[in-house]
Amino acid sequence: MAILQVEHLRQVYQSKNGETVALQDIDFSMEKGEFYSMVGPSGCGKSTLLSIIAGMLSATGGRVVVAGETVTGPSSHIGYMLQQDNLLEWRTIRQNVLFGLEIRRQLTPEMCARADRLLETYGLSAFADRHPSQLSGGMRQRAALIRTLAINPDILLLDEAFSALDYQTRLEVTEDVYRIIKQEQVTTLMVTHDIPESISMGDKVIILSKRPAIIREMLPIRFFAGNRTPLTCRNQPEFGQYFNHIWKELGMNEALKSTGIVAGENPLP
Repeated sequence: MAILQVEHLRQVYQSKNGETVALQDIDFSMEKGEFYSMVGPSGCGKSTLLSIIAGMLSATGGRVVVAGETVTGPSSHIGYMLQQDNLLEWRTIRQNVLFGLEIRRQLTPEMCARADRLLETYGLSAFADRHPSQLSGGMRQRAALIRTLAINPDILLLDEAFSALDYQTRLEVTEDVYRIIKQEQVTTLMVTHDIPESISMGDKVIILSKRPAIIREMLPIRFFAGNRTPLTCRNQPEFGQYFNHIWKELGMNEALKSTGIVAGENPLP
């Protein structure tokens, strides 16, 4: 049984000029432990879709089911990680990690022990008593992820979670985050504007059209080399083929024709 079911979602906004359709018949499901990336043109409704899945926004039509329960509001089954780490400077790293549990009134000895295990396993226990300003950008993102995982969600939503980082740090953080998510076997849906990031991390890439957004394609990502990590994926021969395919699906070639810059022509096998 799927851990996440998104069933025929439709989102319509009312404005002075009439109705604006943001999402049109979005339908997909995910099994436990899968990692899907989602790409699409700017303003097509990617973040809106995540907000609906998280229960922060009600859809005009359709429904979301997580762990067999229809989402009708913020759900304990879902963890949401945004662009900014939003760590609280006046709290230590351990206190920040426990913050979500405090809000949910789940600060039990068992859940605290889980949080401490995550800090230990993923290299932050030595920094547990420090404050966010004393950590590097990459370590802050790792702390923010551990805070999200500490509530033990069934679904993790990442909304451009690495876009505020510089390129080098971003590559390092995606390695860390991918390893942690796969070890914890958390089902993850990630929105990104970065095509290489979507390919290197995703088991599938959901490609959305411009607004009103529909799913143009659910693209399976398969690399034949063992011990997959985001960095090793970028060096595989299949990587360029996936990039060109997604680039074309997003209409980038048409957008760049006037500049003389056109993506490669390698088709997918």
